[in-house]
Amino acid sequence: MTTSESSSPTNPGYIGCLYGVGVGPGDPELLTRKALRIVQQVPVICTPQSETSNESYALEIVSEFLDRSKQEILRLTFPTDDAEGAAGVWRRGAETIAERLLAGQDVAFITEGDPMLYSTFAYVLEGIKSNHPSISVEIVPGVSSVMAAAASAAIPLVTHGQRLAILPAVYGIDDLREAIANYDTIVLMKVNRTLLQALANLETLGLAGKGIYVRRASTASERVVTDLSQLTEEDLDYFSLLIIRK
Repeated sequence: MTTSESSSPTNPGYIGCLYGVGVGPGDPELLTRKALRIVQQVPVICTPQSETSNESYALEIVSEFLDRSKQEILRLTFPTDDAEGAAGVWRRGAETIAERLLAGQDVAFITEGDPMLYSTFAYVLEGIKSNHPSISVEIVPGVSSVMAAAASAAIPLVTHGQRLAILPAVYGIDDLREAIANYDTIVLMKVNRTLLQALANLETLGLAGKGIYVRRASTASERVVTDLSQLTEEDLDYFSLLIIRK
């Protein structure tokens, strides 16, 4: 059954399908054809949004393709510094989404990058699977920021026989030292203030000149920095990452 059939009155017993849709790193042209088809057809678009922001980055990416007169935008606002509070948001959010699905509406949960890589969709997916096993779920992969950043920097992440580590944050020099010892390339995602402290240690780890900082890959505000000594705290952005390649 296609998404266009979900709202048909001839299917009163239909249970909607939950689509986890990766919308890519920022450039709308990097949307897959399947992702575009789904976000244009489903009656409900669900998007995560930080309580510290007035906008949803994922929604911005697909905004030009939506018909606001026919599609509902369902926003799930979550705290960024309260893990327990965020867990509650996702539990309630999963139930809110389930209400739409059980009423016969397909729902597309859109997320920047890929829905299966450090995505908030994972929490909703867990809630739906646990509490509503009868609901169908389909995952639509997207271009992750890791791949987009490597393309923007024109640097291969790994070649044959090499190992890659992707870390959500730098918790300290010991974590970075361990990763560097065991992997050929390390990608640090969602950089923060701790990143600046880690950068200061690259020289002592023998990695001076080995890091590339990519801010908002594939977008108009993209920035690729190869001289990390020029980075300041003002340069840090939630949608940016650091590639360290030995």
